[in-house]
Amino acid sequence: MSETEKPRIAIPEPCSYDRDYSKRALPPYLKAVESCGGDAVVIPLSSTPEEVARLATGCSAILLPGSKADVDPQKFGAAKHPQTAKSDILRDAVDELLLQDAYNMRKPVFGICYGLQSLNVWRTGTLVQHIESSVEHSPKDKDKMAHEVVIEPGTLLAHNAGGRVVPVNSSHHQSAEVPGDGLRVVAKCPADGVIEALEGTSRDHYVLAVQWHPERSFSLDRPSHNLFQSFVDAARKWSERKIGNL
Repeated sequence: MSETEKPRIAIPEPCSYDRDYSKRALPPYLKAVESCGGDAVVIPLSSTPEEVARLATGCSAILLPGSKADVDPQKFGAAKHPQTAKSDILRDAVDELLLQDAYNMRKPVFGICYGLQSLNVWRTGTLVQHIESSVEHSPKDKDKMAHEVVIEPGTLLAHNAGGRVVPVNSSHHQSAEVPGDGLRVVAKCPADGVIEALEGTSRDHYVLAVQWHPERSFSLDRPSHNLFQSFVDAARKWSERKIGNL
């Protein structure tokens, strides 16, 4: 990869059944990726498996964004909670194809909010379907710093965030419960123990997922910026290794 060539980042559309939501939600992800030197490639949720495979082949990493949906609890063997929202079959299908490609090829993975949940369930983890807590995990003001997270030292997240305790925004009513295969908990909300971030356990595969929305605070605080910069840098390194092996 030349110094001027940008790593291509695959990003699925957020939600198939709420186009207005997707139109509002997608631009901050694109801006953050492109500001850090990446080339965002939006994957339409109407894509066939063959189209997803073709688009994924040209990308160096995947970013799984938030969504209006909730993961179908049948995927992790649970009955549906009354507060669980509508699932999104098309989004889940695209996520799963992108994740399979990323894991097969060891491409960097970055999950945000629903993206964390989608990743965790795909790796056979489970979810808390509705958080019962005095902490506001889904406040009306989605951009404000709602609570703090405590990060495990020595982790990729700790390195990127630049500290062990970081204030975050919050916009979710579900969270990871049991981490999936090859994933570990690296951050929690100290007030109620809600899992706020997961990382892959393999040192040679960049896998990071956070429950908050760093794309919303990307231009406001250094930790949010660092999360995207680290991810795009990892995508660039993956591309350079691939070219070097040709």
